[in-house]
Amino acid sequence: MHELTLWKKGELENLRRDIDLLFRRFRRGFGVPRSLMETTEIYRTDLSETEDTVFVEAKLPDIRPGDIQISVTEDTLSLKAETSEESLEKVENYQRIEKSSRSFSRSIKLPCRILPEEVKATFKDNVLKIELPKCRPKKARGISIEIK
Repeated sequence: MHELTLWKKGELENLRRDIDLLFRRFRRGFGVPRSLMETTEIYRTDLSETEDTVFVEAKLPDIRPGDIQISVTEDTLSLKAETSEESLEKVENYQRIEKSSRSFSRSIKLPCRILPEEVKATFKDNVLKIELPKCRPKKARGISIEIK
């Protein structure tokens, strides 16, 4: 006879963590470059809201403010960042040039309509904070009906 197995809270997350650990060990054991196994960096992005405003906070370590692009529509927020670095080391018989670049892109579907022209953003200590004012619903207007 078949039985149903009850999954306890957190078991699926434990399974995912174990599988990720196996893949990391595989990569190290066979010398597979990181870029083939892990294609993107994940930047933490938090969304919260009050009655009048939606707040988005993104932690972007090692990203300069000038590299960040923000675009907003009434219901979507898009974040993009591209960075590149170059270093040059000269020694007597050789020179070494290292170039690295990273990119980040995220689109967030907002929980309600906002006013794009009133959006404010600040960047301090590698944390991008965005304030998105909500659209105010139009109030219903009562109409008197004349009864004859």
